[in-house]
Amino acid sequence: MSVQLDLLRHGVTERGGGLRGSLDDDLTAEGWAQMRAAVALGGPWDALVSSPLRRCAAFAEELAARLGLPLQLEADLRELHFGAWEGRSAADLMHDQAAELGRFWADPYAFTPPQGEPMQHFEARIDAALQRLRQRHAGRRVLLVGHGGVIRLLLARARGLPRSQLLAVEVAHASLHGLSLGAAALHERSLNGEG
Repeated sequence: MSVQLDLLRHGVTERGGGLRGSLDDDLTAEGWAQMRAAVALGGPWDALVSSPLRRCAAFAEELAARLGLPLQLEADLRELHFGAWEGRSAADLMHDQAAELGRFWADPYAFTPPQGEPMQHFEARIDAALQRLRQRHAGRRVLLVGHGGVIRLLLARARGLPRSQLLAVEVAHASLHGLSLGAAALHERSLNGEG
């Protein structure tokens, strides 16, 4: 039995763009408004699952309380750890690590940022979280509040994209995406339940 999974990326954070990774930023007022607007016409959900980082968890806690739904914080759904690049923007990295940044963008599986988390490890922990989610929520519709990297990985897989195209997948702040999580595969679906 599959899980209908709605993926919501967090909104704009206080420290702005760049590679946030494991940095634990709060949402701005705009970020809160973006997320509230994104879920206004969504659902109904049976449960909420969230990354434990504040930019995701604070909104998930508010929404769970408002809707009277159970919330599970899932540590394995944290964003990719960018190591020495955490908190830096691509424009900033272009000044002193342009070649390394280019290698990462071209193939994030072949190049890991200095002191960063290898993509294979990131992918393995996301897969472990998905397996637990599938077991706990079979037959249910779940809202997952997460990060751009997590959602990008899941969408790329659902679309059958090669690893080299992972970073080409667009995931805007507070964007909502639908997946069907089956026993063997992920499939993208429209949020109204069709497709």
